[in-house]
Amino acid sequence: MNSEHRKFLFVSLIGLISDIAWQVAKEGHEVKYYIRDEKDRDIADGFVPKVDDWEREVDWADVIVFDDTLGQGAIAEELRRKGKLVVGGTAYTDRLEDDRSFGQEELKKAGINILPYRECDDFDEAIAYVRANPERYVIKPSGAAGNVKRRLFVGDEEDGEDVIRVLEAYKKSFPDEIKRFQLQRHVSGVEIAVGAFFSGKEFIYPLNVNFEHKKLFPGNIGPSTGEMGTSMFWSGPNRLFNSTLKKMESRLAEEGYVGYIDLNCIVNGNGIYPLEFTARFGYPTISIQQEGMTTPIGQFLSDLAAGANPKLKVKSGFQIGVRIVVSPFPFDDDATFLSMSKNAAILFKKGIPEEVHIEDVKQVNGQWYVAGTSGVVLIVCGLGQTMRQAQAQAYSRIRNIMIPDMYYRDDIGERWFEDHDKLHTWGYLREV
Repeated sequence: MNSEHRKFLFVSLIGLISDIAWQVAKEGHEVKYYIRDEKDRDIADGFVPKVDDWEREVDWADVIVFDDTLGQGAIAEELRRKGKLVVGGTAYTDRLEDDRSFGQEELKKAGINILPYRECDDFDEAIAYVRANPERYVIKPSGAAGNVKRRLFVGDEEDGEDVIRVLEAYKKSFPDEIKRFQLQRHVSGVEIAVGAFFSGKEFIYPLNVNFEHKKLFPGNIGPSTGEMGTSMFWSGPNRLFNSTLKKMESRLAEEGYVGYIDLNCIVNGNGIYPLEFTARFGYPTISIQQEGMTTPIGQFLSDLAAGANPKLKVKSGFQIGVRIVVSPFPFDDDATFLSMSKNAAILFKKGIPEEVHIEDVKQVNGQWYVAGTSGVVLIVCGLGQTMRQAQAQAYSRIRNIMIPDMYYRDDIGERWFEDHDKLHTWGYLREV
């Protein structure tokens, strides 16, 4: 497809895809951007043109991009059926992510080993189950509650007593928020994710191997967040991919899925244990990936939606992305956010570098401000032939940024130095 000057319509629930909409606009394409959640509608103001009714723009758009699951897949599927070029999921792929147990059963159907788990919708029943089957467990809320990452709890105690205490607390504190959840058997090893773009027919190479840093504080302590930063590299098909995601290829082709899909796993010397799907772009993953693509992302998304054998050219080496956040992230506290962070100025000592990617940011007369509701502000990327070089570049760029009350982890990428020895010993990263 000739992708010079396309018209892109980005459709978002809470403003996740802002940075990519901005990058596509900077490449010279026409962009319109819709955010459903009223509280988040100021995100990306001043960066890209916004619309209040995305459905009115469907005929205008050459390419429509959806940024989440939670029902957007069914809409994307319907538009594709009508002949529109769409990057987005299907009702089935939404369910892979939103319904954890369904995702696990689909992995099993594809011949992929999974960890034992139990689906629960009753706290007392779950507590009784752990008492009867004492083990280390992970509590994983399903559906919309699964997006509140700090509700995920990884047990430490071999008899499950810490999990019982957390379940008792959740029963009192969050009975209306957490309707369904999974108790998954804990396994020790290296947490690693493998993902790839899918054209509606097949996976596009290279694939992406990435390592998330989910805890708030350096050293991987503190509350779980959606993400504090990610390290990654591009790879040809390897053993990890061929043993897991590759086995889903024919099923995704049946669905005509178009977009990015990622599978988070724990691996050790005994095997690969898939934990969960992300059947959409990852955040901040997609912004870090875009930084490492030499193919313009507007052209790539356009070709991907058209199923036109898209070429993905990328930089060699390693990439990291560090999230810059402000209070009260990762907690939801409107009063604190409004008093401390909303509309705070984002300042740069030496001009705005290209390598800074926006999350909840708006622009007024050239000045950047904190927008939205989450307290997630920027992603700062670094690239290098070694992980150390990528880290050094990212953190030198962060020193250029000034936001009152900003915080970030200073150890993104550090996991690699221990993990890669194990991964190479076990042979999971070997290209085949």
